Formats: sequence, C-alpha cells, structure tokens
Amino acid sequence: MKSNVPAVLFDLDGTLVDSVYQHVSAWHEALLDEGIELPIWRIHRRIGMSGGLFVRALAREVGRTIDDTTRARLVRAHAQAYLRRIDSVRPLPGARELLAELTRAHAPWAIATSGGRDVAMRSVALLELSGDVPVVTRDEVPYAKPNPDLFLRAAERLGVAVEESFVVGDSVWDLLAAQRARALGVGLLSGGYGRNELEFAGAYRVYSEPADMLRRLDELGIREA
Repeated sequence: MKSNVPAVLFDLDGTLVDSVYQHVSAWHEALLDEGIELPIWRIHRRIGMSGGLFVRALAREVGRTIDDTTRARLVRAHAQAYLRRIDSVRPLPGARELLAELTRAHAPWAIATSGGRDVAMRSVALLELSGDVPVVTRDEVPYAKPNPDLFLRAAERLGVAVEESFVVGDSVWDLLAAQRARALGVGLLSGGYGRNELEFAGAYRVYSEPADMLRRLDELGIREA
C-alpha cells in the first residue's frame, strides 16, 4: 500500500553537516594557488553549485578565462584541501535525530549533493547512518544544482514522485533546483543564507537547522506512525 508520508530529499553540506565554511576555505586555498584572488564572501555565495559550474561562475566575476585543464585542477585541489579540513566538520545539531525520526515515521529520505562521491561519502560517514542510504552525487547526473537532476535522481532512487517530495537545503541553489524539479522547498539557515533569500528562492518553510525542523515536522505533514 502506498504511504501518504511525503519523501524528503536532503542536500548535504550546510544542511546535514556543518561544512560550508570548510568548503569556502578550501576553494579559497585552491584559487589562490592558481593566482586567483577572490574575497571569501564571493566564494560563499556560490557554495552549493558543482565544482565545474562554481569555477565558471567565479571566472565571470573576475573577468578571467579558465580553461578546462585549469578548471579540473581547481576542482581536484578543492577536494584535497577540503579533506585536509574534514576533521573539523561535524553533523549539524539535530541532523542524526531528524533522519532517525523520518525513518520511524516511514518517510522515505535520500541525500543529493553537488559534491563528488569520494568527498561526499566522507561527509556522509560523519552522520553514522545505518543501512543502505540513497546518496546521489555529482558523478551520477548530467548537471548539478541549480539544475534539478540531483533531486530527480534521488526521487527515482526512492521510487517516489518528486512532486510529492520535500527538498531540504541551505542555499538558494538548492531551492531553485527544487522549483525546477516541481518539489516543495524547505530552507535551513545553517549554511549562511538569510531567511528572505531562501524564501525568495522558493522556500515553503525556513528553519534554523535540522533540530528546528525536527521540532516542527508536523508542519510538513510528517508524524511518527
């Protein structure tokens, strides 16, 4: 029998794990090594995109052409710099408990991230999840956020209709992708974007962090069975 409980499709960085600023710092280091100087705040505004799209967007901002070889080198350098910082990454408050509660409520859930699988799975491991958790990464889809491909694939992996799912993310890129996937978007402030920004990008509800979302799950029609 089909469950009436909606599915939940989560972003990872800044949504379930407190890793946004480690990613910002890693990109800053990788860019400086290539002689590209950008203020930290400009880098932060692009976190949530895939590495390749991120580099192209920043190249436009500095008015510099970045060839494919350099772009690939930057993406690799960022991944390496992030992994050097991963010891400081922690699950966001309430993240583990939220996922456990969704499981108890028989709400299907998955993780969809713009990161590559090698890096993403190191972050997922911090959540200490049991079982076979569906995790969709940049390697598995043609385009990353703000395109909807990651969330469409996650819904497919769960065997649910994306239109009947919630997408939970911390960035405007997550919420734009949710709109394009025709899913309801839920914003979290834990990645550094403001409430107004998330609502303007399409957030149906905005919570401070996973713990806040957990306390208000009934607002999304999710209750323990």
